[in-house]
Amino acid sequence: MKPTNGPLDIVPARMVKEVFNSTIGSSLLTFFNSCLSLGSVPAAFKHAVVRPLLKKPNLDPTVLSNFRPVSHLPFLSKVLEKVVFIQLQAFLQQNSVFEKFQSGFRSRHSTESALLRVHNDIALSVDAGNPTVLVLLDLTAAFDTVDHAVLLSRLEHCVGIRGTALKWFSSFLANRSFSIMIGDLFSSAAPLSCGVPQGSILGPILFSLYMLPLGAIIGKHKLSFHCYADDLQIYLPIKANDSVALNSLLSCITDIKLWLSENFLNLNEDKTECIIFSTSGTQNGPALSLGALASYTRSAVKNLGVTFDCSMK
Repeated sequence: MKPTNGPLDIVPARMVKEVFNSTIGSSLLTFFNSCLSLGSVPAAFKHAVVRPLLKKPNLDPTVLSNFRPVSHLPFLSKVLEKVVFIQLQAFLQQNSVFEKFQSGFRSRHSTESALLRVHNDIALSVDAGNPTVLVLLDLTAAFDTVDHAVLLSRLEHCVGIRGTALKWFSSFLANRSFSIMIGDLFSSAAPLSCGVPQGSILGPILFSLYMLPLGAIIGKHKLSFHCYADDLQIYLPIKANDSVALNSLLSCITDIKLWLSENFLNLNEDKTECIIFSTSGTQNGPALSLGALASYTRSAVKNLGVTFDCSMK
């Protein structure tokens, strides 16, 4: 692990690594095994220090939305998380629990692999003479609104984690807190009653497991999709006046919104975008029949950092 220091680390992470084999390794091993066998996480490991940093140096510091909250956790808490992460990832792979079309936070999956798959599918469809619609959906502060009770239920019933392992995850999520640090000053501690821990190793993979049922909802409508973290892409061929395909797409989006609201997640309407790809490279024809999606239609969209235009150029 990279020796990253947090404001609450008494011993520098680099020193911990240097003396691990010769001095403290066996003691830490006993301590971590005790945490795992008892299904508990120490309270000191569950307090985060958040530093607000400007997203870009030239932004106005008087506008709060220009800041990104960076969460720091103790180095040893991340070591414990890494131990659990390795075991959890092996379990998920052995039991094929991962969503097939989720590229976030997985080995050998990336924005590149996600974009290659979506681009290739759309190109094949357009080459076959079928205009193809792509809808990009984005969630608002998704990691921060994850409900702990729902997540634990998901881990038990969808993933198959039970007993002491489930008890450990329950302890990992419970009674978390944070304080703000600006300069050398700290705020008082405040509780974190929801969300996956920001800055943690397990947070991203837990969010992916929280989103597992979404794939079945989209699959029910027989649409193609691909996810990367909380970015969701849905796409399908739509010919002119093809009301069946359009209704399926609109019904799917309605079901997604309903599922999100039931799971304490919220769709960011301002970032919802729709684009139609065709050999002509124009929005003529099918765009007129997109109904409720017409107002979200664009001639070009930015998809995971890459700009897509109507003619795939």
